[in-house]
Amino acid sequence: MTAPMTPQARVRAAINHQTPDRIPVDFLATTEVWDQLVEHLQPDTTGLEDMTWLQPEREAVLRILEVDCRLFSYDMFCAPPESALKPGARIDWWSTLVRSTPNRMWRQVTPDGTLYDIWGVPYRLEEHAYGHYEGIAEWVLSEATSVEELKNHSWPTPDWWDFSELPAMIDRLQQDGPFHVRFRLGSFFEQAWALRGLEQFMLDIVMNPAIPEYIMDRILEVHLENLKTVLELAGDKLDMVYTYDDVATQNSLLISPNDWRKLVKPRHQKILDLIHSYGKPAMYHCDGAVAPLIPELIEMGVNVLNPIQPDAKGMEPTALKAQYGDRLTFHGGIDIIKTLPRGAPDEVRAEVRERVRVLGQNGGYIMCSSHHIQPDTPLENVLAMYDVSLRTIPPA
Repeated sequence: MTAPMTPQARVRAAINHQTPDRIPVDFLATTEVWDQLVEHLQPDTTGLEDMTWLQPEREAVLRILEVDCRLFSYDMFCAPPESALKPGARIDWWSTLVRSTPNRMWRQVTPDGTLYDIWGVPYRLEEHAYGHYEGIAEWVLSEATSVEELKNHSWPTPDWWDFSELPAMIDRLQQDGPFHVRFRLGSFFEQAWALRGLEQFMLDIVMNPAIPEYIMDRILEVHLENLKTVLELAGDKLDMVYTYDDVATQNSLLISPNDWRKLVKPRHQKILDLIHSYGKPAMYHCDGAVAPLIPELIEMGVNVLNPIQPDAKGMEPTALKAQYGDRLTFHGGIDIIKTLPRGAPDEVRAEVRERVRVLGQNGGYIMCSSHHIQPDTPLENVLAMYDVSLRTIPPA
């Protein structure tokens, strides 16, 4: 009997379009979902206490669900100078609601409860029927009328990060693996409009492109330098690099293809070229109807595409596999809008089987939700999705 693959080998095989022993899986969820799983599973955290950069209960949940992938993110390593902090602010690594993995995530919190990311974007908690989310409280660069005014912002520099602990963190994690480990680099298009305001940013693209170009370049410069540091430090310990920028809606692109090619594509190309210069595969995230850009993303060097939202225009899994399955690995695909929140557990299982059958042929698939699993998802549906018996790849 053939021994089962390790999680790391399983994901590597899928990315290399080889058939693994079973479909590899990943897990990303909102805080409310994590909390429900911890309460229900009551995971044993014995032996995880020394990994101080992650929440042991969440890591133990991943092991119960037999999740193959692990992620380290650039915002785990923020170390800005005191001068970058707001008056009376404290550093908080754990309470941000966008922390979708077990890992810590840097925020500074001011006395009035506002959370600031490392770029200076302020967030406040907003309530909804199932919990809370973080909404942007203010567009901090919205009033700028020129590049000169933008220069007055407190822009981070690469020395605001300290990645020196990363190799030891990976080594410690892999004592219990080996898992497939990727590094998450931040966005620049999304981060730029979060500073400027989406409406104003879109107007700028047409009327004053020097402003969005300057903001994106300031962010990109930091990401490139940080990524080079990470790749040098981590070496072979790191399996893949993950970058992202949402440029699509449910039905179309967010900006025109020409604007994407002029403003976004060349900047992402720099990131992808750096990733590949170190011999690593590149994973790219874009929500929604990104289908028109897929041929160019492949040409640019994207190896893994996430999150494959099957309800978005042009993102039907069978068609994607037929067109690009020999050149692209798909990550995601389990619908978070209808199936997971509104389906019965048997419907969830049926969708998982279908994704495995279609996307998993000849490798090229990592099963995960089509975005973070949302708080309106019944716990039994989450557990149904991660039923290990569903991961067997049927004969073609």
